[in-house]
Amino acid sequence: MSLKIIPLGGLGEIGLNMLVFEYGDTIFIVDAGLMFPEDYMLGIDIVIPVIDYITANRSKISGIVLTHAHEDHIGALPYILREVNVPVFGTPYTLGIVKHKLVERGLYAQTKLHVVTPEETLNIGPFSLEFINVSHSVLGNVGIAIRTPVGLVVHTGDFRIGYSDMDGLATDVNKFAKYGDEGILALLSDSTNVESEGYTISGRKISETLANIFTQSNGRIIVALFASNVIRVRRIIEIANQQGRKIVINGKSIETSVSIAKKLDFLKIPRDMEIGINEIDDYPDDEVVIITTGSQGEPMSSLARMASGAHKQLKIKDNDTVILSSKIIPGNEKPIANIINNLYRRGANVIYEKISEVHASGHAFQEELKLMINLTKPKFFIPIHGEFRHLTLHGRLAKKMGIPDENIILAENGQVVEIEEDDFLISGSVPSGRLLVDGKGIGDVGICVLKERRILSEEGFVAVNIAFDEETGYVVFGPEINSRGLLFETARGHLLVDAQCVILEIIEEIPPEVPNRMKRLEDRMKTALRQYFFYTIGRKPVILPFLIEVN
Repeated sequence: MSLKIIPLGGLGEIGLNMLVFEYGDTIFIVDAGLMFPEDYMLGIDIVIPVIDYITANRSKISGIVLTHAHEDHIGALPYILREVNVPVFGTPYTLGIVKHKLVERGLYAQTKLHVVTPEETLNIGPFSLEFINVSHSVLGNVGIAIRTPVGLVVHTGDFRIGYSDMDGLATDVNKFAKYGDEGILALLSDSTNVESEGYTISGRKISETLANIFTQSNGRIIVALFASNVIRVRRIIEIANQQGRKIVINGKSIETSVSIAKKLDFLKIPRDMEIGINEIDDYPDDEVVIITTGSQGEPMSSLARMASGAHKQLKIKDNDTVILSSKIIPGNEKPIANIINNLYRRGANVIYEKISEVHASGHAFQEELKLMINLTKPKFFIPIHGEFRHLTLHGRLAKKMGIPDENIILAENGQVVEIEEDDFLISGSVPSGRLLVDGKGIGDVGICVLKERRILSEEGFVAVNIAFDEETGYVVFGPEINSRGLLFETARGHLLVDAQCVILEIIEEIPPEVPNRMKRLEDRMKTALRQYFFYTIGRKPVILPFLIEVN
Protein backbone atom coordinates (compact mmCIF):
# COMPACT_ATOMS: atom_id res chain seq x y z
CA MET A 1 0.00 0.00 0.00
CA SER A 2 1.30 3.49 -0.88
CA LEU A 3 1.17 6.87 0.82
CA LYS A 4 -0.94 9.41 -1.07
CA ILE A 5 -0.08 13.10 -0.97
CA ILE A 6 -2.71 15.24 -2.69
CA PRO A 7 -2.33 19.03 -2.98
CA LEU A 8 -5.68 20.80 -3.13
CA GLY A 9 -4.13 24.27 -3.19
CA GLY A 10 -0.82 26.10 -3.03
CA LEU A 11 0.95 24.27 -5.86
CA GLY A 12 0.46 26.65 -8.75
CA GLU A 13 -0.34 29.84 -6.86
CA ILE A 14 0.70 31.87 -3.82
CA GLY A 15 -1.94 31.07 -1.21
CA LEU A 16 -4.70 28.42 -0.88
CA ASN A 17 -2.21 26.12 0.86
CA MET A 18 -3.82 22.75 1.53
CA LEU A 19 -2.37 19.22 1.44
CA VAL A 20 -4.05 15.87 1.98
CA PHE A 21 -2.10 12.93 3.41
CA GLU A 22 -3.81 9.58 2.96
CA TYR A 23 -2.93 6.01 3.85
CA GLY A 24 -5.56 3.29 3.72
CA ASP A 25 -8.70 4.54 5.44
CA THR A 26 -7.05 7.48 7.22
CA ILE A 27 -6.77 11.03 5.93
CA PHE A 28 -5.45 14.13 7.60
CA ILE A 29 -5.07 17.60 6.11
CA VAL A 30 -2.19 20.04 6.52
CA ASP A 31 -3.38 23.67 6.40
CA ALA A 32 -6.55 25.17 4.98
CA GLY A 33 -5.66 28.47 3.37
CA LEU A 34 -7.30 31.13 1.28
CA MET A 35 -6.03 33.60 -1.27
CA PHE A 36 -7.19 37.12 -1.94
CA PRO A 37 -8.97 37.85 -5.21
CA GLU A 38 -7.06 38.68 -8.36
CA ASP A 39 -7.82 41.86 -10.29
CA TYR A 40 -10.37 40.24 -12.61
CA MET A 41 -12.40 38.81 -9.71
CA LEU A 42 -14.61 41.87 -9.30
CA GLY A 43 -16.67 41.92 -6.11
CA ILE A 44 -15.13 38.70 -4.77
CA ASP A 45 -14.12 38.78 -1.09
CA ILE A 46 -11.80 35.77 -0.86
CA VAL A 47 -10.93 32.57 -2.71
CA ILE A 48 -10.82 29.11 -1.08
CA PRO A 49 -9.87 25.67 -2.43
CA VAL A 50 -12.41 23.31 -3.95
CA ILE A 51 -12.99 20.63 -1.27
CA ASP A 52 -15.05 18.05 -3.17
CA TYR A 53 -12.46 15.34 -2.39
CA ILE A 54 -12.68 16.14 1.31
CA THR A 55 -16.47 16.06 1.46
CA ALA A 56 -16.55 12.85 -0.58
CA ASN A 57 -14.17 11.20 1.93
CA ARG A 58 -15.42 12.81 5.14
CA SER A 59 -15.60 9.46 6.97
CA LYS A 60 -11.84 8.98 6.53
CA ILE A 61 -10.74 12.40 7.74
CA SER A 62 -9.20 12.39 11.20
CA GLY A 63 -8.14 16.00 11.55
CA ILE A 64 -6.68 19.23 10.17
CA VAL A 65 -3.14 20.13 11.23
CA LEU A 66 -2.09 23.78 10.93
CA THR A 67 1.50 24.93 10.47
CA HIS A 68 0.86 28.58 11.40
CA ALA A 69 -1.68 31.39 11.61
CA HIS A 70 -1.34 33.22 8.31
CA GLU A 71 -4.50 33.56 6.23
CA ASP A 72 -3.03 31.59 3.32
CA HIS A 73 -2.84 28.63 5.74
CA ILE A 74 -5.92 29.00 7.97
CA GLY A 75 -8.32 31.34 6.15
CA ALA A 76 -10.45 28.61 4.57
CA LEU A 77 -10.82 26.67 7.82
CA PRO A 78 -14.27 28.04 8.83
CA TYR A 79 -15.70 27.15 5.42
CA ILE A 80 -14.31 23.61 5.56
CA LEU A 81 -15.48 23.01 9.14
CA ARG A 82 -19.04 23.81 8.06
CA GLU A 83 -18.83 20.80 5.74
CA VAL A 84 -16.56 18.46 7.71
CA ASN A 85 -16.51 18.72 11.51
CA VAL A 86 -13.12 17.28 12.47
CA PRO A 87 -10.53 18.09 15.16
CA VAL A 88 -8.08 20.93 14.48
CA PHE A 89 -4.48 20.79 15.70
CA GLY A 90 -2.07 23.69 16.05
CA THR A 91 0.29 25.60 18.31
CA PRO A 92 -1.17 27.86 21.04
CA TYR A 93 -0.90 31.11 19.06
CA THR A 94 -2.27 29.53 15.87
CA LEU A 95 -5.29 28.15 17.72
CA GLY A 96 -5.76 31.50 19.47
CA ILE A 97 -6.25 33.16 16.08
CA VAL A 98 -8.41 30.25 14.88
CA LYS A 99 -10.61 30.47 17.96
CA HIS A 100 -11.25 34.16 17.29
CA LYS A 101 -12.32 33.34 13.72
CA LEU A 102 -14.59 30.49 14.78
CA VAL A 103 -16.26 32.55 17.51
CA GLU A 104 -17.06 35.27 14.97
CA ARG A 105 -18.68 32.69 12.69
CA GLY A 106 -20.54 30.77 15.38
CA LEU A 107 -18.47 27.60 14.89
CA TYR A 108 -16.36 27.54 18.04
CA ALA A 109 -18.74 25.53 20.23
CA GLN A 110 -18.88 22.64 17.76
CA THR A 111 -15.15 22.50 16.93
CA LYS A 112 -12.52 20.56 18.85
CA LEU A 113 -9.21 22.44 19.04
CA HIS A 114 -6.12 20.57 20.24
CA VAL A 115 -2.84 22.30 21.15
CA VAL A 116 0.39 20.73 19.91
CA THR A 117 4.00 21.64 20.75
CA PRO A 118 7.44 20.58 19.45
CA GLU A 119 7.90 18.57 22.63
CA GLU A 120 5.11 16.11 21.89
CA THR A 121 4.00 13.58 19.30
CA LEU A 122 0.57 13.53 17.66
CA ASN A 123 -0.76 10.16 16.54
CA ILE A 124 -3.37 10.06 13.77
CA GLY A 125 -4.17 6.51 12.69
CA PRO A 126 -1.03 5.05 11.08
CA PHE A 127 0.64 8.48 11.10
CA SER A 128 2.86 9.87 13.84
CA LEU A 129 3.51 13.63 13.69
CA GLU A 130 6.36 15.50 15.38
CA PHE A 131 6.63 19.29 15.23
CA ILE A 132 9.70 21.44 14.54
CA ASN A 133 10.19 25.09 15.52
CA VAL A 134 10.56 27.13 12.35
CA SER A 135 11.38 30.82 11.98
CA HIS A 136 8.78 32.84 10.04
CA SER A 137 7.00 36.16 10.43
CA VAL A 138 4.39 34.84 12.84
CA LEU A 139 4.40 33.16 16.25
CA GLY A 140 3.97 29.44 16.66
CA ASN A 141 5.19 28.46 13.20
CA VAL A 142 6.15 24.80 12.81
CA GLY A 143 7.35 22.28 10.31
CA ILE A 144 6.12 18.70 10.60
CA ALA A 145 7.96 15.37 10.57
CA ILE A 146 5.40 12.75 9.54
CA ARG A 147 6.19 9.13 10.24
CA THR A 148 4.23 6.98 7.80
CA PRO A 149 4.14 3.23 7.10
CA VAL A 150 6.35 3.80 4.03
CA GLY A 151 8.88 6.18 5.58
CA LEU A 152 9.54 9.60 7.09
CA VAL A 153 8.12 12.65 5.31
CA VAL A 154 9.12 16.19 6.34
CA HIS A 155 6.97 19.25 5.61
CA THR A 156 8.94 22.47 6.23
CA GLY A 157 5.94 24.79 6.48
CA ASP A 158 6.77 28.41 5.66
CA PHE A 159 10.32 28.91 6.88
CA ARG A 160 13.56 30.80 6.83
CA ILE A 161 16.82 30.02 8.61
CA GLY A 162 16.72 32.66 11.34
CA TYR A 163 19.96 32.31 13.30
CA SER A 164 19.71 35.67 15.07
CA ASP A 165 16.04 35.50 16.05
CA MET A 166 15.35 35.62 19.77
CA ASP A 167 13.68 33.45 22.41
CA GLY A 168 13.79 30.12 20.62
CA LEU A 169 12.14 31.47 17.47
CA ALA A 170 14.99 30.39 15.19
CA THR A 171 14.52 27.44 12.86
CA ASP A 172 15.60 24.28 14.69
CA VAL A 173 18.26 23.21 12.19
CA ASN A 174 19.54 20.54 14.59
CA LYS A 175 16.18 18.78 14.56
CA PHE A 176 16.02 18.87 10.77
CA ALA A 177 19.54 17.47 10.66
CA LYS A 178 18.59 14.71 13.10
CA TYR A 179 15.76 13.63 10.82
CA GLY A 180 18.13 13.81 7.87
CA ASP A 181 20.54 11.44 9.61
CA GLU A 182 17.64 9.11 10.37
CA GLY A 183 16.66 9.02 6.69
CA ILE A 184 13.93 11.08 5.05
CA LEU A 185 11.83 9.54 2.32
CA ALA A 186 10.40 12.83 1.02
CA LEU A 187 10.92 16.53 1.75
CA LEU A 188 8.14 19.00 1.01
CA SER A 189 9.76 22.45 1.03
CA ASP A 190 8.52 26.06 0.81
CA SER A 191 9.29 27.56 -2.63
CA THR A 192 8.00 31.12 -2.21
CA ASN A 193 11.35 32.94 -2.38
CA VAL A 194 13.30 30.56 -4.60
CA GLU A 195 13.95 33.40 -7.06
CA SER A 196 15.86 35.41 -4.41
CA GLU A 197 19.60 34.83 -4.14
CA GLY A 198 21.54 34.72 -0.90
CA TYR A 199 20.00 34.83 2.57
CA THR A 200 17.08 36.68 4.13
CA ILE A 201 17.84 39.77 6.20
CA SER A 202 18.03 38.89 9.89
CA GLY A 203 15.50 40.09 12.42
CA ARG A 204 18.34 41.70 14.35
CA LYS A 205 19.28 43.83 11.33
CA ILE A 206 15.67 45.04 11.05
CA SER A 207 15.68 45.89 14.77
CA GLU A 208 18.86 47.96 14.33
CA THR A 209 17.34 49.86 11.39
CA LEU A 210 14.15 50.58 13.32
CA ALA A 211 16.09 51.72 16.37
CA ASN A 212 18.10 54.18 14.24
CA ILE A 213 14.91 55.58 12.69
CA PHE A 214 13.36 56.00 16.13
CA THR A 215 16.45 57.83 17.39
CA GLN A 216 16.48 60.23 14.44
CA SER A 217 12.74 61.03 14.58
CA ASN A 218 11.67 64.08 16.58
CA GLY A 219 7.92 63.58 16.07
CA ARG A 220 5.37 60.82 16.33
CA ILE A 221 6.27 57.43 14.84
CA ILE A 222 3.60 55.37 13.08
CA VAL A 223 4.53 51.80 12.15
CA ALA A 224 2.24 49.84 9.80
CA LEU A 225 2.72 46.09 9.46
CA PHE A 226 0.89 42.80 9.09
CA ALA A 227 -1.37 42.22 12.09
CA SER A 228 0.03 38.71 12.56
CA ASN A 229 3.64 39.90 12.86
CA VAL A 230 3.69 40.16 16.65
CA ILE A 231 7.38 39.25 16.64
CA ARG A 232 8.09 42.64 15.07
CA VAL A 233 5.48 44.29 17.29
CA ARG A 234 7.47 43.06 20.29
CA ARG A 235 10.71 44.45 18.86
CA ILE A 236 9.05 47.82 18.25
CA ILE A 237 7.76 47.87 21.83
CA GLU A 238 11.24 47.04 23.15
CA ILE A 239 12.81 49.88 21.12
CA ALA A 240 10.09 52.33 22.16
CA ASN A 241 10.54 51.37 25.81
CA GLN A 242 14.30 51.95 25.59
CA GLN A 243 13.67 55.44 24.19
CA GLY A 244 10.93 56.36 26.67
CA ARG A 245 8.04 56.39 24.20
CA LYS A 246 4.42 55.42 24.79
CA ILE A 247 2.74 52.76 22.63
CA VAL A 248 -0.67 52.88 20.92
CA ILE A 249 -2.09 49.75 19.26
CA ASN A 250 -4.66 50.81 16.64
CA GLY A 251 -6.64 48.56 14.28
CA LYS A 252 -9.05 45.70 14.94
CA SER A 253 -6.92 42.87 13.53
CA ILE A 254 -3.69 43.93 15.20
CA GLU A 255 -5.49 44.50 18.50
CA THR A 256 -6.71 40.89 18.29
CA SER A 257 -3.22 39.53 17.53
CA VAL A 258 -1.62 41.53 20.33
CA SER A 259 -4.31 40.44 22.81
CA ILE A 260 -3.69 36.74 22.02
CA ALA A 261 0.10 37.21 22.26
CA LYS A 262 -0.34 38.86 25.66
CA LYS A 263 -2.41 35.95 26.94
CA LEU A 264 0.38 33.58 25.89
CA ASP A 265 2.94 35.76 27.73
CA PHE A 266 4.90 36.27 24.53
CA LEU A 267 4.15 39.97 24.51
CA LYS A 268 4.48 42.05 27.66
CA ILE A 269 3.82 45.78 27.58
CA PRO A 270 4.58 47.74 30.78
CA ARG A 271 1.31 48.96 32.27
CA ASP A 272 2.22 52.64 32.12
CA MET A 273 3.59 52.37 28.58
CA GLU A 274 0.48 51.48 26.58
CA ILE A 275 -2.03 54.29 26.05
CA GLY A 276 -5.29 54.62 24.15
CA ILE A 277 -5.70 56.42 20.82
CA ASN A 278 -7.65 59.18 22.58
CA GLU A 279 -4.70 59.89 24.89
CA ILE A 280 -2.18 60.74 22.17
CA ASP A 281 -2.54 64.50 22.58
CA ASP A 282 -1.69 64.22 26.28
CA TYR A 283 1.96 63.46 25.40
CA PRO A 284 4.66 65.25 23.38
CA ASP A 285 4.92 64.00 19.79
CA ASP A 286 8.42 62.62 20.35
CA GLU A 287 7.10 60.30 23.07
CA VAL A 288 4.46 58.49 20.98
CA VAL A 289 4.62 55.36 18.76
CA ILE A 290 1.48 54.10 17.00
CA ILE A 291 1.47 50.49 15.76
CA THR A 292 -1.23 49.94 13.17
CA THR A 293 -2.36 48.10 10.03
CA GLY A 294 -2.64 49.08 6.37
CA SER A 295 0.84 48.41 5.01
CA GLN A 296 -0.71 46.84 1.87
CA GLY A 297 -2.90 49.83 1.03
CA GLU A 298 -6.12 48.23 2.31
CA PRO A 299 -8.77 50.93 1.70
CA MET A 300 -10.47 50.73 5.12
CA SER A 301 -7.35 50.21 7.22
CA SER A 302 -6.23 52.67 9.88
CA LEU A 303 -3.27 53.85 7.81
CA ALA A 304 -5.41 54.46 4.73
CA ARG A 305 -7.80 56.57 6.80
CA MET A 306 -4.89 58.52 8.26
CA ALA A 307 -3.50 59.15 4.77
CA SER A 308 -6.87 60.37 3.45
CA GLY A 309 -7.63 62.47 6.52
CA ALA A 310 -10.65 60.32 7.43
CA HIS A 311 -9.27 58.87 10.69
CA LYS A 312 -11.38 60.30 13.51
CA GLN A 313 -8.74 60.28 16.25
CA LEU A 314 -5.45 60.73 14.41
CA LYS A 315 -4.47 63.34 11.82
CA ILE A 316 -1.11 63.17 10.05
CA LYS A 317 1.04 66.27 10.56
CA ASP A 318 4.53 67.61 9.90
CA ASN A 319 7.37 65.67 11.57
CA ASP A 320 5.35 62.42 11.72
CA THR A 321 7.46 59.45 10.61
CA VAL A 322 5.47 56.63 8.99
CA ILE A 323 7.19 53.24 8.57
CA LEU A 324 5.69 50.55 6.31
CA SER A 325 7.43 47.56 7.89
CA SER A 326 6.29 44.86 5.49
CA LYS A 327 6.89 43.51 2.01
CA ILE A 328 5.01 45.12 -0.87
CA ILE A 329 2.93 42.21 -2.13
CA PRO A 330 2.71 42.07 -5.97
CA GLY A 331 -0.59 43.58 -7.08
CA ASN A 332 -0.70 46.05 -4.19
CA GLU A 333 1.82 48.50 -5.63
CA LYS A 334 -0.71 51.10 -6.75
CA PRO A 335 -2.79 51.41 -3.53
CA ILE A 336 0.41 51.45 -1.46
CA ALA A 337 1.86 54.18 -3.70
CA ASN A 338 -1.34 56.20 -3.28
CA ILE A 339 -1.11 55.98 0.50
CA ILE A 340 2.59 56.96 0.47
CA ASN A 341 1.84 59.95 -1.77
CA ASN A 342 -1.03 61.09 0.47
CA LEU A 343 1.13 60.74 3.57
CA TYR A 344 3.81 62.91 1.98
CA ARG A 345 1.17 65.48 1.03
CA ARG A 346 0.20 65.73 4.71
CA GLY A 347 3.78 66.40 5.74
CA ALA A 348 4.90 62.96 6.96
CA ASN A 349 8.26 61.36 6.33
CA VAL A 350 7.58 57.89 4.88
CA ILE A 351 9.99 54.96 5.11
CA TYR A 352 9.30 51.70 3.27
CA GLU A 353 10.97 48.59 1.90
CA LYS A 354 12.37 50.15 -1.28
CA ILE A 355 14.35 52.83 0.55
CA SER A 356 15.31 51.19 3.85
CA GLU A 357 15.74 47.76 5.42
CA VAL A 358 12.54 47.84 7.48
CA HIS A 359 11.26 44.39 6.54
CA ALA A 360 12.67 40.89 6.47
CA SER A 361 10.97 38.17 4.49
CA GLY A 362 9.63 35.17 6.37
CA HIS A 363 10.44 32.85 3.45
CA ALA A 364 13.85 31.29 2.78
CA PHE A 365 16.11 32.59 0.02
CA GLN A 366 18.15 30.28 -2.21
CA GLU A 367 21.05 29.63 0.18
CA GLU A 368 18.65 28.73 2.98
CA LEU A 369 16.70 26.42 0.67
CA LYS A 370 19.97 24.70 -0.22
CA LEU A 371 20.81 24.35 3.46
CA MET A 372 17.44 22.70 4.13
CA ILE A 373 18.13 20.13 1.41
CA ASN A 374 21.63 19.50 2.79
CA LEU A 375 20.32 19.08 6.33
CA THR A 376 17.54 16.65 5.42
CA LYS A 377 19.14 14.70 2.54
CA PRO A 378 15.77 13.42 1.26
CA LYS A 379 15.31 10.61 -1.23
CA PHE A 380 12.39 12.36 -2.95
CA PHE A 381 11.90 16.12 -3.20
CA ILE A 382 8.52 17.85 -3.61
CA PRO A 383 8.57 21.67 -3.92
CA ILE A 384 5.42 23.26 -2.47
CA HIS A 385 3.96 26.74 -1.86
CA GLY A 386 4.38 28.71 -5.05
CA GLU A 387 3.44 29.32 -8.65
CA PHE A 388 4.63 26.71 -11.14
CA ARG A 389 7.75 28.72 -11.97
CA HIS A 390 8.69 28.67 -8.27
CA LEU A 391 8.19 24.92 -8.07
CA THR A 392 10.23 24.38 -11.25
CA LEU A 393 13.12 26.57 -10.07
CA HIS A 394 13.11 24.89 -6.66
CA GLY A 395 13.27 21.52 -8.38
CA ARG A 396 16.29 22.69 -10.39
CA LEU A 397 17.91 23.94 -7.20
CA ALA A 398 17.39 20.51 -5.61
CA LYS A 399 18.99 18.87 -8.65
CA LYS A 400 22.08 21.06 -8.19
CA MET A 401 22.19 19.89 -4.59
CA GLY A 402 22.43 16.27 -5.67
CA ILE A 403 18.81 15.08 -5.76
CA PRO A 404 18.44 12.87 -8.86
CA ASP A 405 16.19 14.38 -11.50
CA GLU A 406 13.95 11.30 -11.44
CA ASN A 407 13.37 11.80 -7.68
CA ILE A 408 12.10 15.38 -8.00
CA ILE A 409 8.31 15.47 -8.01
CA LEU A 410 6.72 18.52 -9.65
CA ALA A 411 3.08 18.09 -8.69
CA GLU A 412 0.16 20.43 -9.27
CA ASN A 413 -3.14 20.95 -7.51
CA GLY A 414 -5.40 17.93 -7.70
CA GLN A 415 -2.71 15.45 -8.73
CA VAL A 416 -2.37 12.30 -6.62
CA VAL A 417 1.25 11.58 -5.70
CA GLU A 418 1.67 7.98 -4.55
CA ILE A 419 4.93 7.22 -2.74
CA GLU A 420 6.35 3.88 -1.68
CA GLU A 421 9.71 3.10 -0.10
CA ASP A 422 11.55 2.96 -3.42
CA ASP A 423 9.35 4.60 -5.99
CA PHE A 424 6.61 7.14 -6.70
CA LEU A 425 4.07 7.90 -9.39
CA ILE A 426 1.43 10.48 -10.14
CA SER A 427 -1.51 8.11 -10.36
CA GLY A 428 -4.32 10.43 -11.38
CA SER A 429 -6.18 13.47 -10.16
CA VAL A 430 -9.04 14.55 -7.93
CA PRO A 431 -11.34 17.59 -8.21
CA SER A 432 -9.50 20.81 -7.40
CA GLY A 433 -9.71 24.47 -8.20
CA ARG A 434 -10.93 27.71 -6.68
CA LEU A 435 -14.20 28.57 -4.97
CA LEU A 436 -15.07 32.25 -5.04
CA VAL A 437 -16.64 33.67 -1.88
CA ASP A 438 -18.89 36.67 -2.51
CA GLY A 439 -20.57 37.83 0.69
CA LYS A 440 -22.49 34.82 1.98
CA GLY A 441 -22.34 33.06 -1.37
CA ILE A 442 -19.74 30.31 -1.70
CA GLY A 443 -19.03 29.05 -5.20
CA ASP A 444 -22.14 30.58 -6.76
CA VAL A 445 -20.15 33.18 -8.71
CA GLY A 446 -18.52 31.71 -11.78
CA ILE A 447 -16.73 32.87 -14.91
CA CYS A 448 -19.94 34.09 -16.56
CA VAL A 449 -20.82 36.34 -13.62
CA LEU A 450 -17.27 37.69 -13.45
CA LYS A 451 -17.42 38.42 -17.16
CA GLU A 452 -20.69 40.31 -16.69
CA ARG A 453 -19.18 42.30 -13.83
CA ARG A 454 -16.15 43.16 -15.93
CA ILE A 455 -18.33 44.36 -18.81
CA LEU A 456 -20.47 46.40 -16.40
CA SER A 457 -17.37 47.98 -14.88
CA GLU A 458 -15.80 48.79 -18.24
CA GLU A 459 -18.76 49.43 -20.55
CA GLY A 460 -21.69 50.39 -18.27
CA PHE A 461 -25.31 49.39 -18.86
CA VAL A 462 -28.45 50.64 -20.55
CA ALA A 463 -31.91 49.86 -19.14
CA VAL A 464 -34.98 50.08 -21.41
CA ASN A 465 -38.45 50.28 -19.82
CA ILE A 466 -41.54 49.76 -22.01
CA ALA A 467 -45.14 48.92 -21.15
CA PHE A 468 -47.51 47.37 -23.72
CA ASP A 469 -51.26 47.12 -23.70
CA GLU A 470 -52.01 43.44 -23.17
CA GLU A 471 -54.95 43.38 -25.61
CA THR A 472 -53.75 45.62 -28.44
CA GLY A 473 -50.00 45.23 -28.13
CA TYR A 474 -49.51 48.98 -28.47
CA VAL A 475 -46.94 50.91 -26.38
CA VAL A 476 -48.59 52.69 -23.44
CA PHE A 477 -45.39 53.79 -21.69
CA GLY A 478 -41.89 54.45 -22.99
CA PRO A 479 -39.54 53.60 -24.31
CA GLU A 480 -37.72 55.08 -21.32
CA ILE A 481 -33.93 54.67 -21.44
CA ASN A 482 -31.55 55.00 -18.48
CA SER A 483 -27.81 54.45 -18.58
CA ARG A 484 -25.07 54.16 -15.96
CA GLY A 485 -21.34 54.22 -16.57
CA LEU A 486 -21.84 54.86 -20.29
CA LEU A 487 -22.37 58.54 -21.12
CA PHE A 488 -21.68 61.95 -19.69
CA GLU A 489 -24.87 63.81 -18.79
CA THR A 490 -24.28 66.42 -21.52
CA ALA A 491 -23.80 63.72 -24.15
CA ARG A 492 -26.96 61.78 -23.41
CA GLY A 493 -29.43 63.88 -25.37
CA HIS A 494 -29.22 62.93 -29.01
CA LEU A 495 -27.68 59.51 -28.40
CA LEU A 496 -30.55 58.32 -26.22
CA VAL A 497 -33.16 59.94 -28.45
CA ASP A 498 -31.70 58.10 -31.42
CA ALA A 499 -31.65 54.92 -29.34
CA GLN A 500 -35.38 55.36 -28.72
CA CYS A 501 -35.89 55.54 -32.47
CA VAL A 502 -33.99 52.25 -32.86
CA ILE A 503 -36.33 50.64 -30.31
CA LEU A 504 -39.50 52.00 -31.93
CA GLU A 505 -38.39 50.65 -35.32
CA ILE A 506 -37.96 47.20 -33.78
CA ILE A 507 -41.46 47.38 -32.25
CA GLU A 508 -42.89 48.21 -35.69
CA GLU A 509 -40.96 45.32 -37.27
CA ILE A 510 -42.45 42.81 -34.79
CA PRO A 511 -46.25 43.39 -34.72
CA PRO A 512 -48.57 42.21 -31.89
CA GLU A 513 -49.74 39.08 -33.74
CA VAL A 514 -46.22 37.58 -33.90
CA PRO A 515 -45.96 34.52 -31.59
CA ASN A 516 -43.75 34.90 -28.52
CA ARG A 517 -43.50 38.61 -29.25
CA MET A 518 -42.05 39.81 -25.92
CA LYS A 519 -39.10 37.41 -26.11
CA ARG A 520 -38.40 38.35 -29.71
CA LEU A 521 -38.56 42.06 -28.91
CA GLU A 522 -36.17 41.61 -25.99
CA ASP A 523 -33.60 39.66 -28.03
CA ARG A 524 -33.80 42.03 -30.98
CA MET A 525 -33.42 45.12 -28.76
CA LYS A 526 -30.31 43.68 -27.08
CA THR A 527 -28.63 43.04 -30.43
CA ALA A 528 -29.66 46.29 -32.09
CA LEU A 529 -28.75 48.54 -29.17
CA ARG A 530 -25.35 46.89 -28.70
CA GLN A 531 -24.66 47.48 -32.39
CA TYR A 532 -25.95 51.06 -32.19
CA PHE A 533 -23.79 52.07 -29.21
CA PHE A 534 -20.72 50.35 -30.62
CA TYR A 535 -21.18 52.18 -33.93
CA THR A 536 -21.78 55.60 -32.33
CA ILE A 537 -19.38 55.64 -29.36
CA GLY A 538 -17.34 52.42 -29.63
CA ARG A 539 -18.80 50.87 -26.46
CA LYS A 540 -20.62 47.59 -25.80
CA PRO A 541 -22.79 48.19 -22.72
CA VAL A 542 -24.94 45.55 -21.07
CA ILE A 543 -28.49 46.01 -22.43
CA LEU A 544 -31.32 45.33 -19.96
CA PRO A 545 -34.78 45.47 -21.57
CA PHE A 546 -37.71 45.49 -19.11
CA LEU A 547 -40.88 44.78 -21.12
CA ILE A 548 -44.25 44.36 -19.38
CA GLU A 549 -47.84 43.93 -20.52
CA VAL A 550 -50.59 45.78 -18.64
CA ASN A 551 -54.38 45.59 -18.73
